Amino acid sequence: MNFLDEVPAIRRIDTNRADLFAVDVVGHVTAADAENLFGLLEAAYALHNRIDVLVRLVDHDGVDWADVSDETIEQGTADAVAHIGRCAAVGEPDWIPGAQAILPASVPIEFRHFEAEDEAAAWEWLAAKPISPPVMPAGS
Repeated sequence: MNFLDEVPAIRRIDTNRADLFAVDVVGHVTAADAENLFGLLEAAYALHNRIDVLVRLVDHDGVDWADVSDETIEQGTADAVAHIGRCAAVGEPDWIPGAQAILPASVPIEFRHFEAEDEAAAWEWLAAKPISPPVMPAGS
């Protein structure tokens, strides 16, 4: 096994806002990565009742949703509805329509998708700035 096989697909981005949960999603997301993401979000909810979220996709290669427990997905969905105000998705693919399809029609989350080259606009929309350097796509 190569030591790089153990690098998590979900990586926190430090920001200038304590109530902003920002992550890079790099490559393929395993069920363990998804479970870790839900755990990180639960910790953010414990610190702040309302948060905004930024998800930056880097060389995204799918998610093993079938291997994530239904209970985890149901709890994650309920928690998101209760705690997230705005969610910016940066990069491809645009997963917002899929997320909106599984959420209740009256969900209070405001979603916006931004192309990778428009990432600065996503940060501006959330009134935030990254502190940690961005993850570069492979071959950059």
